[in-house]
Amino acid sequence: MTGTDQGTFLVTGGAGYVGSVVAAHLLEAGHRVTVLDDLSTGFRAAVPADARFAEGRVQDAAGALERAGQPLGSFDAVLHFAASSQVGESVADPAAYWRNNVGGTMDLLAAMREADVRRLVFSSTAAVYGEPGTGLLTEDAPTAPTSPYGATKLAVDHMIAGECAAHGLAAVSLRYFNVAGAYGRYGERHDPESHLIPLVLEAARGSRPSVAVYGEDYPTPDGTCVRDYIHVADLAEAHLLALDAAAPGEHLVCNLGNGSGFSVRQVVEAAREVTGRPVPARPAPRRPGDPAVLVASAERARQRLGWRPRRPELADIIADAWTFAQQAEPAAGRGAAT
Repeated sequence: MTGTDQGTFLVTGGAGYVGSVVAAHLLEAGHRVTVLDDLSTGFRAAVPADARFAEGRVQDAAGALERAGQPLGSFDAVLHFAASSQVGESVADPAAYWRNNVGGTMDLLAAMREADVRRLVFSSTAAVYGEPGTGLLTEDAPTAPTSPYGATKLAVDHMIAGECAAHGLAAVSLRYFNVAGAYGRYGERHDPESHLIPLVLEAARGSRPSVAVYGEDYPTPDGTCVRDYIHVADLAEAHLLALDAAAPGEHLVCNLGNGSGFSVRQVVEAAREVTGRPVPARPAPRRPGDPAVLVASAERARQRLGWRPRRPELADIIADAWTFAQQAEPAAGRGAAT
């Protein structure tokens, strides 16, 4: 199937931040989309209007889809975003993360095998690398996750690799660095919020008194952590390219990032410039497990997927997030946009 062919795709976790943006991109490209989500952290209003919706868990994907009148075997591929993703929460309740992220994916892979759905794009994470050095991270860097969240994502990557080798699955794992920004009405809204750019914008709006700067003595130019920020729309485009790049029997792993880093102080200052508002920042102790620098080499994604980020500027990423933040109402139950 080429990018111009119309496909039928299942997006698990498509009521969440990244999943909803990818679902929107698939629809805009002319594909048919069904979102499977249990709405435990996602929001029904974030599901694109033209997508079909099945409420359910990945552990029962086949059953939930049957009840919705669209059997799993009717899909050309699965894009898998349904996972628990809070690092701190994973430390407090690791069993829940192993049960949901690893157990859920194991059940999904078994259901796909039974239904003869043989293509998968998996939402992975840079958290699998743990605390690396200061250079650009390639996919061959050692994996040493420092949280149960990162460990479960790495375990799923291994699981998928085995499925490809044993059963001919065509799969691509995309390891995200720091996803940010918004795409129209689809934006970032977690409860509780833990990502820097939304927190900084909450401080700009006045709904948060200040933003914490965790550590000011790192070996970086201004002493604060440096991260690679990627626009969520660029991320979504990589998923569509990954569908075409997936090859039977191969597990392709690609980092997704801009290849340049911005410090916490730079993010705060950029937010002040974009919003024209003060952003109070207060020093706080380092957090355990926070590497000084985490920046991607996305060369493999460029070569294998033909992907290149089109929105690399930090100011543009923050501006889109700010537009969404001003328009979005506070999350109310599972009915608000995520």
